[in-house]
Amino acid sequence: MSDHPQRPLTDREALPVELVDDAGRAVGACPVAEAHTAPGLLHRAFSVLLFDDAGRVLLQQRAAVKTRFPMLWANTCCGHPAPGEPVEAAASVRLAEELGLATALSEAGEFVYQAQDPVTGRVEYEWDHVLVGKLVTGVPQPDPAEVAAFAWVSPEDLQTAIAADPQSYTPWLGAVLKIASEAGV
Repeated sequence: MSDHPQRPLTDREALPVELVDDAGRAVGACPVAEAHTAPGLLHRAFSVLLFDDAGRVLLQQRAAVKTRFPMLWANTCCGHPAPGEPVEAAASVRLAEELGLATALSEAGEFVYQAQDPVTGRVEYEWDHVLVGKLVTGVPQPDPAEVAAFAWVSPEDLQTAIAADPQSYTPWLGAVLKIASEAGV
């Protein structure tokens, strides 16, 4: 029996994402799969980074079935708001779906990145909103369809690990960590 509520069978690759221009303004929508097909379409996304009382960050290892950057270590969770959906609301839903967690989130900043996954050939081209929060109660209960493993790591140790072995981490993780750090988290 699973600790996760029964999720409807949804093809996440068919869900709509919000396309944006180079100023982050909404300009349309398309399915996730289309936005991540080379060369990629710039779209809105979010990356959540949770901290504990000791200042450590919660990382997840992406599940093997992920269509982009499977089995790499990433921030706590990430995803895409539906067109017109508030970023914080979408991030809260994904945090609950992927890790069974709930906490207040606030935006620390945003950045644009583009990266091609050498394994799957898929492309990330995202206007990424970085959201941070503090986990004061609850224990991660990862959905195995989303998360292979999780770990709490100090930001300093994470920076060292990314520098020493960048191919074990998603290409956006360093920027997410930097934005959170610059925001004073």
